[in-house]
Amino acid sequence: MMLQGHFISSLLAEKFKTQSNTTYQIWEYFRGITAPTFFTITGFVFMFLLLKHDNIGWNNPRIKKGIERGIKLILWGYVLRLSVGLFIGYTHESYYYTDVLHIIGASIILLCLLYLTLSKFGKKTFNGALLCITIGSFLFERYYNEITIPFLPEVISHYFTKANGAIFSLFPWFGYVSIGAFLASLFLKYKEEKHFYDKLPITLAITGLILLFLSSPILLVLGTFTGIEIFTISGDYNYLFSRLGDVFLIFSVFVYARKLLNHPVFIKIGKVTLSIYVVHHIILYGSWFHTGLTRWFYHSLNFTEAILGALVFMTIVCILVLKFRNTVNEKAYQIQQIIFNRLPKLKSIFTKFTLNKR
Repeated sequence: MMLQGHFISSLLAEKFKTQSNTTYQIWEYFRGITAPTFFTITGFVFMFLLLKHDNIGWNNPRIKKGIERGIKLILWGYVLRLSVGLFIGYTHESYYYTDVLHIIGASIILLCLLYLTLSKFGKKTFNGALLCITIGSFLFERYYNEITIPFLPEVISHYFTKANGAIFSLFPWFGYVSIGAFLASLFLKYKEEKHFYDKLPITLAITGLILLFLSSPILLVLGTFTGIEIFTISGDYNYLFSRLGDVFLIFSVFVYARKLLNHPVFIKIGKVTLSIYVVHHIILYGSWFHTGLTRWFYHSLNFTEAILGALVFMTIVCILVLKFRNTVNEKAYQIQQIIFNRLPKLKSIFTKFTLNKR
């Protein structure tokens, strides 16, 4: 979903991206499901692995691994935005914009902090907090989405608001991560019950349909009867709950198709998602040297070329990662070491940029 989405959105000519183009509109709708699904799966997988351990707090080994993973994802988010100019002192505001890797990494760290804080009060309290975070972050999105936070350095404020150019911010996207974590907790609690896998997809599908088609009317009714403005505002501009409905429907399909998804190829791909992201980013955008496909084919392909190109692109990226996984990991480690060795230089550039923005 991510690979073809980035390929087509970057390379398909603008003249095909119109409201009258039904095919494009259908594709665009399903592309919009990608990020919510990705974030929800992140929360589900991480919390599933975390709660499988009986140890509480820092004694749970997944906490340390989660924090390390979160930091690694954030670092990779900045590494992929590096350019040659940065090493000679030239900076650009867009380098500090937060993207999907930054926010997934920050979300995992935030999940760890929530777990460390609330797990001592019991699972019900923790689960309740996760659910409330999702509902709250979705309801109040119109209030915080474009706020400015002048007292924070801009590089930090990107994590909390999109007002300064960030592509992704921690909220509302952490709402999808927290609902994924909530689902993982319920899954572990009830997975041994009889007919669980028969009931689960039906429950997910019904919940998804309610969120997709009834969440807006429900919010508007709540706004009318309670007089609370936030319900009316959310009901009039409701895409977060609707997208969550799409995610639940996709999850129900995943459960039905779990035997197919247990195929070794899908399992291997699931283990190398970061490598897939890194490789696809380098091929498509060029990363450091900006010599990716977008340099030569940006918004220039027709529909046929874009579809065939996306299929070839997905195939090549997956083959490169699966066939040369060890080499990719080795190169990734070397890049990490280069970055760590350059940290004093990067720190001085970062400090200079931050001071200039104040």
